[in-house]
Amino acid sequence: MDKKIQKKFDELAQKNKEALLGGGAKRQEQQHARKKLTARERLDLLLDQGSFEELGKLVTHRSSDFGLDKEHFLGDGVVTGYGTIAGRLVYVFSQDFTVLGGSLSETHAEKIVKVMELAMKNGAPLIGLNDSGGARIQEGVVSLGGYADIFYRNVMASGVVPQLSAIMGPCAGGAVYSPAMTDFIFMVENTSFMFVTGPNVVKTVTHENVTAEELGGASTHSTKSGVTHFACANEAECIGQIKTLLGYIPQNCEEDAPRLPYTFGDEKRPQLNDMVPANPNQPYDMREVISGIVDENSFFEVHKNFAENIVVGFARLAGRSIGIVGNQPASLAGVLDIHSSVKGARFVRFCDSFNIPLLVLEDVPGFLPGTDQEWNAIITNGAKLLYAFSEATVPRVTVITRKAYGGAYDVMNSKHIGADLNYAWPTAEIAVMGAKGAAEIIFKKEIAEAKDPEAKLAEKVEEYTTKFANPYIAAARGFIDEVIFPEESRIKLIKAFDMLENKAVKLPRKKHGNIPL
Repeated sequence: MDKKIQKKFDELAQKNKEALLGGGAKRQEQQHARKKLTARERLDLLLDQGSFEELGKLVTHRSSDFGLDKEHFLGDGVVTGYGTIAGRLVYVFSQDFTVLGGSLSETHAEKIVKVMELAMKNGAPLIGLNDSGGARIQEGVVSLGGYADIFYRNVMASGVVPQLSAIMGPCAGGAVYSPAMTDFIFMVENTSFMFVTGPNVVKTVTHENVTAEELGGASTHSTKSGVTHFACANEAECIGQIKTLLGYIPQNCEEDAPRLPYTFGDEKRPQLNDMVPANPNQPYDMREVISGIVDENSFFEVHKNFAENIVVGFARLAGRSIGIVGNQPASLAGVLDIHSSVKGARFVRFCDSFNIPLLVLEDVPGFLPGTDQEWNAIITNGAKLLYAFSEATVPRVTVITRKAYGGAYDVMNSKHIGADLNYAWPTAEIAVMGAKGAAEIIFKKEIAEAKDPEAKLAEKVEEYTTKFANPYIAAARGFIDEVIFPEESRIKLIKAFDMLENKAVKLPRKKHGNIPL
């Protein structure tokens, strides 16, 4: 570093230290007491050792109102730059809550925008470590403009490079909307919060008494709202999860995800033969099916605690990164409802944006009925999943393990909406509806006139089951490519994705579609 710059740097550093003694140091001590890392400690943990190159370390704010002329901090409350994770380039910013509450100023925003633009130009993921109280009030509309500048870049970068957001502390107001537009959000239990308006404002306006944790904590957003995809026990775990996720996704929309070397052996999985219970109403865990198909210990679940009737996540199949969407019979019998449809659609669109093949494991009895679902727009929300699959151009393969009923059969990546290959296990039931409900409608008069209506119903249920509750009629029509033994699923899928590796699809020319939001 030039001697003049070094001298200036030392002078500002001393002023920075002196200013911190007035209150920032106390906040930093409190931060450590809550087991929170500093902005730079987080980057040290995230990036490969010695790889971080900081940008804008000498930047300070330009405002002189309300006492800000007496408080100048190097970097203006955010550390920005680039480095590597597992040798792969990433761009990062890490907000520093000990500097004016991590509040966003004009220059703070400019630093973030700079790394966002570099990420897009150079095709590398952007990772934001968010710890901010929101806009810097002393700067007024200038700080609000800074947020809008960031929001715009979030949208421009969407689908171009992966964007990951880690919420490391309280994020309120405008501070939550940038993470909301990124691909994945990570939160830390008990120390990170997201809300548009905090507990005090909520109490004033609606008279509700609610804690910050109840209103916008990691547990709330990972189970109730679905805002966050990962709720982590501490910051170290959060950063570890970010690194794991990056291993499954590519650098940008032009590349494929990293593929690990794989040595082939006996790829049959006999344990899958006994996975589906003989009783069609008995649940089982779709995660066990996933574990039996993918490479050992490779399944990385997303949105685990939200809309548990559908399972989504990344895995590896013979070293190849794939995205998995599976109905979960162990929760609400695996029905599709509002939350599960939106959860699935969001994941499908991410995978399609970044060239990650999709595997769908289907066991769905239909859409969840009821006034709550209808009044809250299950029609529109269910259509989101249908739209996402129909629009996806990546390799798409479906395995029907058991039920595929009604419109949900169509929605779950059927041949009719562009799936490349569809397999079914012998236990598959592909029909308009369940056998009992169908028999009650089709044979209503015959059952009512029978001497023993219950016996007649049972007879007709058996008749309907024999004729329709199997995969062979669909296979005869070509809607199912092959009925396979469960133990062969892994082999078939490895070959299928290898065959589809060079798939290329051109969508109709248009500006963009109008997904039913």
